Amino acid sequence: MQTAITPTRADNFPEWYQQVIKAADLAENSDVRGCMIIKPWGWGIWENMQRQLDVMFKATGHVNAYFPLFIPLSFLEKEAKHVEGFAKECAVVTHHRLEEKDGKLVPAGELNEPLIVRPTSETIIGAAYARWVQSYRDLPLLINQWANVVRWEMRPRLFLRTAEFLWQEGHTAHETSEEAVVETETMLGVYEKFAREHLALPVFTGEKSESERFPGAVSTLCIEAMVQDRKAIQAGTSHFLGQNFSRASGIEFAARDGSRQLAWTTSWGVSTRLIGTLIMAHSDDDGLVLPPRMAPSQIVVLPILAKEESRAAVLEAAEKLAAQLRAQTAFGEPVRVEIDRRDAGGGVKNWEWIKKGVPLRVEIGPRDLEKGSVAVSRRDRGPKEKEFPAMAEFVAGVGATLEAMQAALLERATKFRDEHTRVIDSAEEFRAFFTPANAEQPEIHGGFALAHWDGRRETEEKIKEELKVTMRCIPRDGAAEPGVCPFSGQPSARRVVFAKSY
Repeated sequence: MQTAITPTRADNFPEWYQQVIKAADLAENSDVRGCMIIKPWGWGIWENMQRQLDVMFKATGHVNAYFPLFIPLSFLEKEAKHVEGFAKECAVVTHHRLEEKDGKLVPAGELNEPLIVRPTSETIIGAAYARWVQSYRDLPLLINQWANVVRWEMRPRLFLRTAEFLWQEGHTAHETSEEAVVETETMLGVYEKFAREHLALPVFTGEKSESERFPGAVSTLCIEAMVQDRKAIQAGTSHFLGQNFSRASGIEFAARDGSRQLAWTTSWGVSTRLIGTLIMAHSDDDGLVLPPRMAPSQIVVLPILAKEESRAAVLEAAEKLAAQLRAQTAFGEPVRVEIDRRDAGGGVKNWEWIKKGVPLRVEIGPRDLEKGSVAVSRRDRGPKEKEFPAMAEFVAGVGATLEAMQAALLERATKFRDEHTRVIDSAEEFRAFFTPANAEQPEIHGGFALAHWDGRRETEEKIKEELKVTMRCIPRDGAAEPGVCPFSGQPSARRVVFAKSY
């Protein structure tokens, strides 16, 4: 069977992923190694993520601000575990001027103190919070920023791992430990809701092990998604930082009893990695498949302009149809509609939009005008499947159609995840689950294993070294289930999620 994307998922999943991005015109590698250019269609997806998440953040009492891109080296040095966790990924600015020498520009004007290009902002924000927080009356401080960060990546892959990427990072300060813990859990809940209801991604929620914890955090909570090669992607994290960063930054306040106390802080974030997750979770061998809530345009109207004498009438009808569709709502927002007026063949335009993943393609031509109908194709179905509803009927029901497509994608992704999630009790079964059976396609195997773990770092490291499998999270839902760790024979309080991951 011929497909628009080659190779297919089954033939070569990593290359398929790259080709989907190319065919959908989402992004490309830049002239700076490890960095990407996000093109308009890809940027439109990120804008939707940003806009919809921002509403959710503000509904929980957070406000936006912006903090510097550059962080003094001394700030990172104050938090030993934090700098150790990021040291190998830091980009460092050491000079502030260029001078010409022998026909070349060379760095000059060495800085008194090196500046780190923001890998994350706990330390620079902590310095500001230390000035802003003087009394318990100044708390809680609930701030988010939308920004770029740099983590020097040696093996880049578009959207998944790039030296520079975009994200949001929330940073909050609280009067008590209990308030900070509630904040950490609340924001994990926001991420879970966004993943399920907006990205159509079923996720496991849970806590990271000590070895996988954010550097300097007391605990890290996460959401973990499965993509179609059955690997896990950490799609969002929320960190309870305790008083570690407050101690390092001096975030101290006058308590209600007059004593001086350190604030309790949190941080939490998601990034453009969500776009890569979305691609690998939903797309097929004909290209990108977008949940309607994420699509820059939810509907594309394709006028059939084969005959010169009917062009004006068809274009006028297309404009009228688009206006009627924009007057409808889906997910509580106006429907997003685009008209493809280009003078190109219908087949060419149709396949371009299939590869871009637009949810609904609507063709309208002279025959449709005569019948008062349209030809509608859904991206979650085969490329040749069409329906021919009356135009008024289609317009009236378009919101419900888009919402049904969103639900269908979540249902499909949930079924896929559940089919490839297995309860495992023996080391032999665990090894077999994560060992490729097909040498020609070694990356597609396994999935999520729910297995007991004794809670020891050495056991975790042994599994990682032998099978390249990591403990993704300790699930937060469900009752404890005492058992025995299949690798050590030691007692285990509950099952955890293991998987290979990006």
